[in-house]
Amino acid sequence: MQIGMIGLGRMGGNMARRLMKAGHACVVYARKPETREPLAKEGAIAVASLPGLVSALGSPPRAVWLMLPEGKTTEDTVLALADLLAPGDMIIDGGNSFYKDDIRRAKFLSAKGIHYVDCGTSGGVWGIDRGYSMMIGGPKAAVDYLDPIFSSLAPGKGTITPTPGRDKADPRAEHGYIHAGPNGAGHFVKMVHNGIEYGLMQAYAEGFDILRNKSSDILPKDERFELNLPDIAEVWRRGSVIASWLLDLGASALIKDPQLDGFSGFVQDSGEGRWTVEAAIEESVSATVLTTALFARFRSRQEHTFGEKMLSAMRFGFGGHVEGQETTDAGAKPEASRRPPQVRRTAAE
Repeated sequence: MQIGMIGLGRMGGNMARRLMKAGHACVVYARKPETREPLAKEGAIAVASLPGLVSALGSPPRAVWLMLPEGKTTEDTVLALADLLAPGDMIIDGGNSFYKDDIRRAKFLSAKGIHYVDCGTSGGVWGIDRGYSMMIGGPKAAVDYLDPIFSSLAPGKGTITPTPGRDKADPRAEHGYIHAGPNGAGHFVKMVHNGIEYGLMQAYAEGFDILRNKSSDILPKDERFELNLPDIAEVWRRGSVIASWLLDLGASALIKDPQLDGFSGFVQDSGEGRWTVEAAIEESVSATVLTTALFARFRSRQEHTFGEKMLSAMRFGFGGHVEGQETTDAGAKPEASRRPPQVRRTAAE
């Protein structure tokens, strides 16, 4: 299957590579030649403009996947593509857009006969090998048409033990992707996923901070322990009820740098945690852990603890997030951590 890929950052470029390995034809676009040329050497068709990308994709139905920062960059690109694509074509936003903007964009594009699909994508820098977990929103016909793309990007069943009782359930979930519902549902599910991620990471961070400070001189001498944090992380990975990929990443960071001196503990948030808390408020749902985890990140920018270094280490592990050089999962600098602007009726430059 042929697909256009716009945005070739940490995730977008690797997604194109994974698709090409699966036999799909990729037309790729990024503003900087040095970003797109390596993919051209690997078999993609690299183009220097959005019109060039649409032209290279041929006749409808054409599919264009965006892996761009949420906000103005995605908004302007959707508007520009709306003027270039034709009825029957599809735009897939695989970045971290706000779900209410997906609903609005889908209505705008539907009037032009263009299908819009929002795809919450998780996998970070490891996705090229592990695959990408995807939560998809949009019209069934478009999602079904794009299934070969989703199937190739997804992790597959792997060696995970099947959940009992799923015999008659949608098999796509076991392969690492779902059609979550109509437009907006995909990014909404991914938004809550990231909110939960905040809470899980905060729990690990606080736990390891408590372990590390068991040697504090404020404690009685006979109650002080010099604990081996790399060993604790490793043993918890094996058979423990709190084992997870996040713990795997934490264990990897600790064995390389037990004091995490390579991290300051300044922890950014890319927006989804805030939106999850907003959704909880709108729904009158208690979200004490997620909200506290978000506020802890705010506080980390004023003073830093070992726990916050642990948070930074885990974020770097799964997404390559570098302190002071914050980027979104889509692989480029975020333009805002709040809701992006409304649709403007002008095309992008």
